[in-house]
Amino acid sequence: MSNNIEGKIVVITGASSGLGEATARLLFAQGASVVLGARRTDRIQSLVDELSGSGGKALAVTTDVTHCDQVKRLVDAAVQTYGRIDVIINNAGLMPHSPLERLKIDDWNQTIDVNIKGVLYGIAAALPYMKQQKAGHIINVSSVAGHKVGPGSAVYAATKHAVLALSEGLRQEVKPYNIRTTVISPGAVATELPNSITEPDVAENIHKFYEKMAIPADSFARAVAFAMSQPEEVDVNEILFRPTSQEL
Repeated sequence: MSNNIEGKIVVITGASSGLGEATARLLFAQGASVVLGARRTDRIQSLVDELSGSGGKALAVTTDVTHCDQVKRLVDAAVQTYGRIDVIINNAGLMPHSPLERLKIDDWNQTIDVNIKGVLYGIAAALPYMKQQKAGHIINVSSVAGHKVGPGSAVYAATKHAVLALSEGLRQEVKPYNIRTTVISPGAVATELPNSITEPDVAENIHKFYEKMAIPADSFARAVAFAMSQPEEVDVNEILFRPTSQEL
């Protein structure tokens, strides 16, 4: 029985660590070919070398998702190398929490550029190929913060609410092209995300919360695999999950 993952060409942004790396490992193990994008070339190339050494296909392409041309180059490389793109996982993200009154405007701009524009650029790069193929799967990463807002998280939560809205609009628009869409909203998962917080007091509190609460990154990878592995006529549109002990 097919897992509907084997043989698929999967592009993953933010693949150098955390959710992206864990997902690349799991999907590769289940027979997918993975095309990994991230700014840290050494990290994704090391992962590709490791995966390729065990057989199978993997490719690393240095990518900053705040640049539309670089995201297009990532997707183009997948199609040029493997002939198609079956799935794109728009995973790259930042979480520089801070109270609005601290006016961390550079943080705000970077969060918007990565968390919203980065997702849009991924859609823009993949959608023309998927329309032509009349097949494909676009997976966007939101957050529990896309459903609940807390003090200090207003800008981050706003970007993740935006990802939910974009994903729902996309879902409705791509029906004529047989394209599936999924938005996944994780709670506290052990990644480098808290490292993007620039305010020391906020970072300390979030790190403590994550040390107490966070679950492994492969929890996210399994959610991706679940959505992908459904028969092509089944479209899993939204997955929201948390650590069992996480209240908010």
